[in-house]
Amino acid sequence: MEDFKFKQFIIQQNRRVFRVGTDGVLLGALASASNAQSGLEVGSGTGVVSLMLVQRYPSLRVTALDISQEAAALSQQNFNHSPFSNRLKAVQTDFLDFKTHEKFDFIFSNPPYFNAKESKDFTARQQVNLNFRQLIEGTRKLMAEDGIFSVILPQESATELVDFARKNDFNLVRKIDVFGIENGKVKRNVLEFSLHHYPFIKEKFVIESRPRVYSEQYKKATSEFHPMF
Repeated sequence: MEDFKFKQFIIQQNRRVFRVGTDGVLLGALASASNAQSGLEVGSGTGVVSLMLVQRYPSLRVTALDISQEAAALSQQNFNHSPFSNRLKAVQTDFLDFKTHEKFDFIFSNPPYFNAKESKDFTARQQVNLNFRQLIEGTRKLMAEDGIFSVILPQESATELVDFARKNDFNLVRKIDVFGIENGKVKRNVLEFSLHHYPFIKEKFVIESRPRVYSEQYKKATSEFHPMF
């Protein structure tokens, strides 16, 4: 597969690891980690989200987990070839088995969201090795009291995850409705949770102003990454 070239780093890809996609780029561009020092990614894939976030936040250091040996190795390879290698580490492990004494300021994920039915992108896209309840409960154990948990999901999956989050003392503090096209339907939600009761922020984000024409909002959000902007 072709490399995916950003302005400051290159993502090498292969057919056995879920490739760079719009969801990952949106999470990397929109998630807020302003005060975070220690980050944890659940399901690194190619490593693109971690790379985007450490580029945006110079004080952030990230440990990126993936259950797949190939994905963890590819993430580490992409980390090593970036200008941010000293702030990134890939670990091959099941999130459910991950053991550490560290509490993370910022935990983020582009998680599996389909129920197990299809064979395509089995681990990366479907709730086989990690479901929403496990993701929330694991995050609760690993997140610092002042931390933030950020995910991107299809809108139809967001309600389920929010319910599990509330049962584990998380408060939804930020929600971004992502529209594929202006005046279209909401396609994705970026959700951010805290253990504190911060004022709730709701935002709108549009990817295309008209078919195959990126919106000015999308261009601005990705201008530090996308070589065409």
